[in-house]
Amino acid sequence: MENETKWSIDPAHTEISFKVKHLMISTVSGVFREFGASVYTNDNDFVSAKIDFWMNPSSVDTNEETRDGHLKSPDFFDVEKYKKITFISDSFEKSGDDNLFKLGGNLTIKGITNGIILNVEFGGIIKDPYGNEKAGFSINGKINRKDWGLNWNALLETGGVMVSDEVRINCEVELLKQK
Repeated sequence: MENETKWSIDPAHTEISFKVKHLMISTVSGVFREFGASVYTNDNDFVSAKIDFWMNPSSVDTNEETRDGHLKSPDFFDVEKYKKITFISDSFEKSGDDNLFKLGGNLTIKGITNGIILNVEFGGIIKDPYGNEKAGFSINGKINRKDWGLNWNALLETGGVMVSDEVRINCEVELLKQK
């Protein structure tokens, strides 16, 4: 890129979260506490963005220690064998409104890679009181966890399942322009 600009995630102002239905009647939320990204743009044009994002699956936090332990086990993330979940972008395109985009890329969980598309709302770019340039994004989408071998479930007497296959991804991301 001609005027390549590097951005990094500001972890103090970023949340990587997910939601999944439990018992088909309520929703459980969780976050990942350890993550990072290298984002490269042409000047401040995010349509040109190349994104290399990672998170540590052993940093999963659903506010319930037993459940977190199960998520880290081979039934789900198998954190002893797989140390990172990654997302590498391959497209960032306008989607109607000026601030709405579709972000495409490859998500890798447990060594299985599948293409996904996420909805992005661009909040804008601003200078903070310390002279740092920041960019804000709300990112959301849905995946089917079974596409990544996250197959564990339990049948209920009512005929339903304990955990839905659909996982909703919700991220609030603040990027810091590197000088």
